[in-house]
Amino acid sequence: MTLISKHSIPLLALTLAVAHGGAAAQDIPDRTWNTSAELGAITTTGNTVGTSITGKIDARQELEEWSNEYLFSGYFKEDETLAQNGDKRRARSAERFTVSAKAAYRLLDPNKKLFVLGSHVDDRFGAYTRYSSLSVGHSSRWYKSRDKSLDVELGPGYFSGTRATGESENGLTVRGAAAVRWQVSPSAMFTQTVSVEKGTANMHSQAESALSTKINGTMQMKAAFIARNDTSVPDDKKNTDTQTSLTLVYSF
Repeated sequence: MTLISKHSIPLLALTLAVAHGGAAAQDIPDRTWNTSAELGAITTTGNTVGTSITGKIDARQELEEWSNEYLFSGYFKEDETLAQNGDKRRARSAERFTVSAKAAYRLLDPNKKLFVLGSHVDDRFGAYTRYSSLSVGHSSRWYKSRDKSLDVELGPGYFSGTRATGESENGLTVRGAAAVRWQVSPSAMFTQTVSVEKGTANMHSQAESALSTKINGTMQMKAAFIARNDTSVPDDKKNTDTQTSLTLVYSF
């Protein structure tokens, strides 16, 4: 039995993030929000019939002492198949939703922060159908130039998950993450993010490579490749899931 349920972890992190952001906002009336919403959809007809949709909302708040980020993303894929009796059937082949919140406190060195991060994933067809984590740690900017930057995070955490077999797991983890940003041109940005959570029985990792190109002042076109990996999975599941997407991004 654990003192922290798998459902309470993301709620606790969200509460902490909102509380820190709200407290700082009371002292500092001038707030800066940067929010982006992206959406991509593919529909096929003819010999192959199906629909897939991916979307994400990323909201960031920069205060004098706090830097907060709230993220929600979703992806699903539905295919139409023809049964032996001739009936058409639509079946969901992918369904994944992710929500996370991070609150980071700036230290005396503006390039260094202390953070708390909570996330929760529902993945109907994944090796883990539910995966919640809470981590704390230290982040720092290792490199900064006119057009490039490298940020690194490291710290301990706790996770709770449910495998596709129905088995529950939980325990302590060590989390590391890195983010690279490269302003390729005035209208193009390349980003690379990598995160790894190492527990006693499994190592959960995710990487995303993305190239965004401006269409106008608020619209961008984004091409991305995402890979997710678990080292310990059920026999009927693969270790790595990948997703390639082309989306429109609206920033406001």
